[in-house]
Amino acid sequence: MKPEPPTGTVLIVDDHPTNIGLLLDYLSDSGLKVLVAQDGLGALELVDYASPDIILLDVMMPGLDGFETCRRLKQKQATHDIPVIFMTALSETVDKVTGFNIGAVDYITKPIQHEEVLARITAHLTIRNLQQNLEAKNNLLAEEIAERQKLIEELDAFAHTVAHDLKNPLSCVIAHTEAMDEPWITPEESKKARQAVLEGGYKMKSIIESLLLLARTRQAEVELYPLDMGHIVNQVRQRLAVMLADSQAQLSLPNRWPIALGHELWIEEVWANYVENAVNYGGQPPRLELGAEPQPDGMIRFWIRDNGPGLSPEAQSRLFTPFTKLSQTPSPGYGLGLSIVQRIIDKLGGQVGVTSDGIPGHGSVFSFTLPAADEHSNR
Repeated sequence: MKPEPPTGTVLIVDDHPTNIGLLLDYLSDSGLKVLVAQDGLGALELVDYASPDIILLDVMMPGLDGFETCRRLKQKQATHDIPVIFMTALSETVDKVTGFNIGAVDYITKPIQHEEVLARITAHLTIRNLQQNLEAKNNLLAEEIAERQKLIEELDAFAHTVAHDLKNPLSCVIAHTEAMDEPWITPEESKKARQAVLEGGYKMKSIIESLLLLARTRQAEVELYPLDMGHIVNQVRQRLAVMLADSQAQLSLPNRWPIALGHELWIEEVWANYVENAVNYGGQPPRLELGAEPQPDGMIRFWIRDNGPGLSPEAQSRLFTPFTKLSQTPSPGYGLGLSIVQRIIDKLGGQVGVTSDGIPGHGSVFSFTLPAADEHSNR
């Protein structure tokens, strides 16, 4: 079976034009791209922008000899892995050992046999390609292992979160359902029990929908389009109308919103989580201010400020950790919200953030960024 012809770029470094000419013609006819340098300094300059796949390097050259040229190649990260084959008339073992010690992969003794040169080049190009393929596969495997480890950690946290968040409404449903069968229960108490069962069911449904949304943001590919942020925020206000009314929350909104790119349903979920957390962990009554400002990098930063007790630096660092709550105190919120926010914004090419000086009453500012649709447009 005839071997595959070699492919790649060879740099020949030799101060003898005759040697260069013969090798250049033979290797070019064999299918290789050939570059030429006539001294060590010229080779170092050429390698910086030409990136050859292998180097044939003469040892005995005026000025910078082959050994020093090889040393400098191996000292640079960009050229360290390029195979170097020395061409030399030297036959002393000590010279060959020197070459191998400074990083050469092979030696060719002059007078050069063209077939031998081609065979060695082909062998070392094959080895290098195999090494590069192996490194790429190892890197990919390392990324997959890291991703799987992350998924395992998230799954463990996820299981604890689901168990915790579903336990309370489920216990409520069970307790009130059992109570309705008791002979002593009054019609009024029975009505309240049925209402509690209904609310518990809706709570569990909301948790499950949030879990499904969290899964979809990992898998889905989404096309970004301009958002009507005023409409989205109004949708959130309607969605949380009962909570806002019960807490007597006060909202301050801008008259106009910069237009960003995103996905409407996902951004509604982001605002809903931020507003719900601001109500749950804000002041009494909650005073919430929403706003946005274009950034120099072409992004738009959207934010919500509350009047709560604020957050310590340590608490801020843990906020967007998957499946964690803002605090350990009982609250109507549950631990999926900020995980969903971060995953959505990551998927849309933005970043989440929080700032707080930790002073009671000064509150916290939660934010997210999205790409600007048109920095001169407002809605």
